[in-house]
Amino acid sequence: MLKKLSYFHPLVWSILFGTVFTRIASFMTLPFLALYLHRELNASPVDIGVTLGVAQLFATFGGIFGGYLTDKVGRKVIILLTIFVWSAVFFGFALFHSVPLFIVLSALNGLCRSFFEPSTQALMIDFTEKEKRRRLFSVRYTAINVAGVIGPLLGVWISSLSSPAMPFIITGIMYALYGCVLVILLNHFKMRQQMATERQNLFQMFKVVGADTKLLLLIAGGTLINLGWSQYDSTLPQLVNLSVEDGVQLFSILLVTNASIVLLLQLPISIYSEKISMLKSLVIGTCFFALGLILFNMATNWPFFIGAMVIFTIGEIFAFPMMNAMIEEIAPDTQKATYLGASQLKNIGGFIGPVFGGWLLIHFPGEIYFVMAVLMLSSLIFYKRALAKNS
Repeated sequence: MLKKLSYFHPLVWSILFGTVFTRIASFMTLPFLALYLHRELNASPVDIGVTLGVAQLFATFGGIFGGYLTDKVGRKVIILLTIFVWSAVFFGFALFHSVPLFIVLSALNGLCRSFFEPSTQALMIDFTEKEKRRRLFSVRYTAINVAGVIGPLLGVWISSLSSPAMPFIITGIMYALYGCVLVILLNHFKMRQQMATERQNLFQMFKVVGADTKLLLLIAGGTLINLGWSQYDSTLPQLVNLSVEDGVQLFSILLVTNASIVLLLQLPISIYSEKISMLKSLVIGTCFFALGLILFNMATNWPFFIGAMVIFTIGEIFAFPMMNAMIEEIAPDTQKATYLGASQLKNIGGFIGPVFGGWLLIHFPGEIYFVMAVLMLSSLIFYKRALAKNS
């Protein structure tokens, strides 16, 4: 046990455990945001798509600035500022009850995520040896899915005991508590960030990142994968609610199934993935993604939906850790956060996906996930071209 704990630096383990804590909080609320908007605010599918999509839009462009500022002013400042603003956003979700205000809060949620994710990932990279970083991304992904098992169940349970807004309040409190812990941790450990010998301004950073063809190809491929994956918490809960009785309960089970399959299969699949190329892992994952989407489109009962989620989740396990690992691998040591932040451009797929998916759900409900499956499979064209550039 001591050997396993010493595999990563204590600060890395602290952030990984903090990831579980905060993701439990966010999984109590965000996966149910579409249903909350539909039931409590009577929002239309397009309104729901815009509300969810704007978070991805701000995460997309905010990631560029967040990553740049993290490399420029340091991890500590960005992490601490963001976590407390993020806490206030969740309190706002509980207090306000109009679609326009929810759109604003959703945008702030995406902006906070786009600053916090690259900065914490870059901080963990600073404290992790290069040969251990691929494993780090897999462990982090597992940590997220530990929270994915617990969070949705807590969200449904808390909502059943009190008001639907209560999970948002509890989430805000948990983020504030984690912020206090981070203040202590980041003051205790000396930062190891490698700074550039020459300071780049924002325009120069855009020029350097924009000239990296491989990075742009990886972003393009990630955009198409995110476009399809965004249906998971936008159109899928609506489709489930329309297709079967007790749709909310089934969607909760699907969330738990997703996270449980990750916990069960993450270790054996990650061990296998480390023996093959990153591209092969992405190809396998994308094919499972596409098959899962097609099965969702055909599902009409609980077992069918659950089986489709199992297939969909296997795609996640193969693909998602590799997407960030490939970005980290090509990033210069002095621009880790900048590249991870720039990779947030792939979240434009997460903005387009809910809006496009909401439109398809209204006009072509029988074909929605067939279209998404084709788009996800087309991402492999960009990943293969990126590999060709590398060789």
